[in-house]
Amino acid sequence: MSLMLSGAGIAPVAAQTNISFAVAKEIDAFSKSVASAVAAADDKEIAEYYRDTDYAPIWTGEGQEGRRSALLSALAGAGAHGLPVRRYDPAALIAASHAVRTEGDRGRLDVMMTEALLDYAHDVQTGALTPGKVIPLIKREVPLRDRRANIEAFVRGEPVAFLKSLPPKTQAYAQLMRAKFELEQLVANGGWGPKVDAKSLKPGNTGPTVLQLRDRLIALNYMPRSVTASYDASMQKAVQSFQVDMGLTPDGVAGASTILAINTDPQTRLEAVVVAMERERWMNIPRGKRHIWVNLTDFTAKIVDHGRVTFSTRSVIGADSADRQTPEFSDEMEYMVVNPSWNVPRSITTKEYLPMMQRNPNAAGHLKIIDSRGRVVPRSAINFAGYTARNFPYAMRQAPSDGNALGLVKFMFPNPYNIYLHDTPSKSLFQREVRAFSHGCIRLGDPFDFAYALLAMQTDDPVGLFKSYLKTGRETNVKLEHPVPVHLVYFTAYPSPKGRIEYRNDVYGRDATIFRALTAAGVVLGPHQG
Repeated sequence: MSLMLSGAGIAPVAAQTNISFAVAKEIDAFSKSVASAVAAADDKEIAEYYRDTDYAPIWTGEGQEGRRSALLSALAGAGAHGLPVRRYDPAALIAASHAVRTEGDRGRLDVMMTEALLDYAHDVQTGALTPGKVIPLIKREVPLRDRRANIEAFVRGEPVAFLKSLPPKTQAYAQLMRAKFELEQLVANGGWGPKVDAKSLKPGNTGPTVLQLRDRLIALNYMPRSVTASYDASMQKAVQSFQVDMGLTPDGVAGASTILAINTDPQTRLEAVVVAMERERWMNIPRGKRHIWVNLTDFTAKIVDHGRVTFSTRSVIGADSADRQTPEFSDEMEYMVVNPSWNVPRSITTKEYLPMMQRNPNAAGHLKIIDSRGRVVPRSAINFAGYTARNFPYAMRQAPSDGNALGLVKFMFPNPYNIYLHDTPSKSLFQREVRAFSHGCIRLGDPFDFAYALLAMQTDDPVGLFKSYLKTGRETNVKLEHPVPVHLVYFTAYPSPKGRIEYRNDVYGRDATIFRALTAAGVVLGPHQG
């Protein structure tokens, strides 16, 4: 009575399954076995599905060989997606099929395969990890699919087509998947060759380290094969292209940060790509024909229209400390505030300004002290030394001005984390390569141009409209007629518009934590996985 199962990547599909025993005569035994198995698994959706279909077999009835083969092939290929193959254990399913001797065995096998289907569907659609459990500052709402609906869609549809429909359909996901395959091959074949043994190199240099740089650039596909022995114009151009892809200042000089990036091994890049694939699964949602894309590791904010970046500006993100890191989430930008007041967050009021005012009541004199009823309280009426961070009863506010901490405009997508995009009077930070300095909000290098780009969707004169509000000096809310989705993301590996994978530094160490969690979940990298 052995029920033979086979799947691509596990065992050759030589003989199709052929159930020769009389299912109808023993349906009660099968049903009892299924009911017992789902009860043991404590899986409400699976239990309800089998009960509602009178315990009809999904996998082990006559004519269901195609379903079994399709599932096992998909599970065998789960490693190509950077998923934990052992979680679905296709080998165990095949072993269980060989061990089928009774209707009880058959019922248990049917439930095992349904569980494997749902586990795989969950992971390949929306990720193998729960992001907030791995990194608390990832506030993203993962778009979990209805498990019952997945069973029904599988049973109703064509098995192979259904399973192929599960992964994200973004072009980025397909490019990352291809990069994973290529990097695994590189790792297996020894990588990109010797590293560059220099602290820095510049145009005009010669010597063995320049040859190392040349060979590394050739291996990375930034230079055609060459016998040049000097840091010439072609090498400078290749270095600049590499720097652009790494988010570095494209000056054509191989300084410390460029040498560090060019010496990064393919295993490290592979890990970044696998984490990026998991992040893409967490974001397996419609992102909006027009949306705002803020990649924290890239220190940029972009407007994307129909898949094409139509506006980009440098940004400053939260500093790398526990209370200042910028969280990750998606929301909708609803309005902008021209000439904003700055309502100082309580954490800044109590941790930074209160100690200053305890030493000198007139410190931070550009900020007004506000009571619980919104009234301005003179500092002379407050005994700052009598309060602690916990019981300080006042708020602080800065009136609209050129020197306001938020600058002259802020962009609002109301959220529980009090995060928004805004102008700043501190422009010098935008010239730095690494720009993690804020208290958590996103500062924009070109906030006025950003405002014009947003307003252009609702007026023929976005510049004139914006400036008409600006010149009043009054705080004014300007509603966006069509709210724009905003995605605060954190990708250290992501395809460029030309398809080449760009890499960024793991500024908060989040990707390293995620990769450790993926490894703990059972993700194994290597050519044999895909």
